[in-house]
Amino acid sequence: MSDLDLERIRAAFPSLALGVTHFDGPGGAQVPSTVAAAVAEAMTSGLCQRGTASATERRTEEVVLEARRAIADLVGGDPRGVVFGRSMTQLTFDLSRTLSSGWGPGDEVVVTRLDHDANIRPWVLAAERAGATVRWLGFDPVTAELDDLGPLLSERTRLVAVTAASNLFGTRPDVAATAAQAHEAGALVYVDAVHLAPHSPVDLAALGADLLAVSPYKFFGPHLGALVAEPALLEGLRPDKLLPSSDAVPERFELGTLPYELLAGVTAAVDFIASLVPGEGTRRRRVLASMSAVAGHEAGLMWRLLERMAAIDGVTVHGRPASRTPTVLFTVAGRSPREVHEHLGAVGINAPSGHFYAIEASRHAGLGDEGGVRVGLAAYSSPDDVDRLLERLRALLG
Repeated sequence: MSDLDLERIRAAFPSLALGVTHFDGPGGAQVPSTVAAAVAEAMTSGLCQRGTASATERRTEEVVLEARRAIADLVGGDPRGVVFGRSMTQLTFDLSRTLSSGWGPGDEVVVTRLDHDANIRPWVLAAERAGATVRWLGFDPVTAELDDLGPLLSERTRLVAVTAASNLFGTRPDVAATAAQAHEAGALVYVDAVHLAPHSPVDLAALGADLLAVSPYKFFGPHLGALVAEPALLEGLRPDKLLPSSDAVPERFELGTLPYELLAGVTAAVDFIASLVPGEGTRRRRVLASMSAVAGHEAGLMWRLLERMAAIDGVTVHGRPASRTPTVLFTVAGRSPREVHEHLGAVGINAPSGHFYAIEASRHAGLGDEGGVRVGLAAYSSPDDVDRLLERLRALLG
């Protein structure tokens, strides 16, 4: 199925030894022991504040710089354009306030109904405050494919916010084509790559993203968020900040003291990804090779799952995108998504239910606020995991 040594990979995750089958990666991946060790080591190695006067300050500075380099290697960005924050949601809200300070009546912003609300609501609220107009890009409720962006664009479009992969249906829109259209209209493109980064190689330039957000806890790391852009773009933005805090980029976008121990975990997570397929070369090159192998492994498992789910009467899979991450949303006849979630959880299969904050997508697809049951495959998922889920669904309907 791929070049991955699945047994070696699974052995790196202590939680998998507990016997629970994890399909909950889209909400937060399991963590390898090397990442946990990096966090612990950072907390006990003597960190304080960044600087150059003492060994402690220099050590702390290097933790930050290395984490920026790691994220840049993950997405093909510039370390000088990597901003860290509490979460992707917080970073997007912060940036929306900064960008919208230059918007006014007549300006327009495009958001999609396919996105996680973290790439919708910050822009909607910012536009409303500025008196700008929000344009909504829909999607086909059956296939979960985005509609054509073209008719929504004008010379007054200031920003297009789009997902690189739907966390509800797995849809991978043609972001590069969307970005090209947006740029032709003179708009910035903000890409939510949170759900893409754990499953596929990411290239900021190839996507055409001006700003791109990821969440390390979705790719085996700690709970925080990262925003990546060209340093020159960030130089032109003036976020609210404390008077004595640094005015340098990217520091001017980071509020307060960074979580240094978590940043050490970010670096360890990217290093772990780079090691999934043994090889040589730069970390960026090894990340690309590893993530290509992950994509192949997960695709094989996904088609195994979809093919066998189709043979189970009473199970309905929602969304049939042509290009997708290994994310499957389904419902079971006669059972609420919550009931299925609880049934599976009781036997050690974590497949959660809901709209997963993609509430516009769930409603647009006719699933309401109840949503469905989500299966998220990961690099550590196995054929046995898939078969175990299918067996329990058959038993539930039998």
